Amino acid sequence: MDAEATPLLQILVREIRADGPIGLDRYMALCLGHPSHGYYATRDPLGRSGDFVTAPEISQMFGELIGAWTASVLPMMAAAAPGERPCLVELGPGRGTLMADALRVLRVAGAAFDLHLVETSPVLRGIQADRLAGAAPAFHDSVASLPDAPLLVIANEFFDALPARQFVRTDRGWCERRVGLTAAGDALAFGLDPEPDPRLTAPAPEGAVLTLPSQGLAVLRDLGRRLVAKGGALIVIDYGGDQPGFGDTFQAVAGHRYADPLSRPGEADLTLQVDFGTLARAARAEGLAALGPVTQREFLLSLGLDARAERLKARATPDQARAIEAAARRLTDPDPRGMGALFKVLCASHPALTPLPAFPPPT
Repeated sequence: MDAEATPLLQILVREIRADGPIGLDRYMALCLGHPSHGYYATRDPLGRSGDFVTAPEISQMFGELIGAWTASVLPMMAAAAPGERPCLVELGPGRGTLMADALRVLRVAGAAFDLHLVETSPVLRGIQADRLAGAAPAFHDSVASLPDAPLLVIANEFFDALPARQFVRTDRGWCERRVGLTAAGDALAFGLDPEPDPRLTAPAPEGAVLTLPSQGLAVLRDLGRRLVAKGGALIVIDYGGDQPGFGDTFQAVAGHRYADPLSRPGEADLTLQVDFGTLARAARAEGLAALGPVTQREFLLSLGLDARAERLKARATPDQARAIEAAARRLTDPDPRGMGALFKVLCASHPALTPLPAFPPPT
């Protein structure tokens, strides 16, 4: 074993030697969520000193506009379910930055709710507990333990890190991608199941990659059943596409740079682009209205990003004003690779709540 091997690599090698190659979903689950050596169990990955930066860390305006949207939706939920106190839920809240910014707006609006956070990282949970102490959040390891109540759920850059399965089209059919070992037996390598999955029949050229967001669909279906029964909405903000297609978007990021996803497992963030079309279809199958997706640019501008930036600049120094302008441009960059276009926003809601702010009516 390489002297630089991570503790998780040794665990993976032992498991693969004992039981054979593992699916991508199992690999992601261990790399990101292993209780002792998983990526999120051992660090705060956000910010300049971490591995990546999310929209709430770029500007307070992002969380404030989410707060404004939430402040508009909570009264609609109260009208649809009188007498029931709603729960505001964030999935994977990071450092609590988005929620801290949103809460400032919600306090001004006088919104009434209980705050619930779904977080598996002990490091990030500690940061969130300190930062959001005034709101007395309740913590959950998964959506399964959320209260039986109307829920308004925020998922910003959450679904992209959920374990998924991948299949590659071969001359035999769709064979599942596996993570196994090299010939030397001490490093990881991609491989394929020898036999195709007979349930997959989509036509595609050889070499095409199909991603099935297995855990993402499980989370959406769980939340969907709750939202249909008790009311509420789920808003998903993430990077990805809304059109069907094939392609390998599995990637690793460490130190703000792309990395080999099989190298040094447990020490890099692993993600896949979100398939918004699949999530929308699953939401409709549960009886929800699927609104969007719209681009992040469209969403933020419709909520008043420009006006909010001008108000902040009016009280800012020249250097601060330039930073505010730069943040607004970055959040709404229309370039296909920019955050404004690459990131999408999908809302899945109880049909009684539609229409909702910033989204066109469902078709």
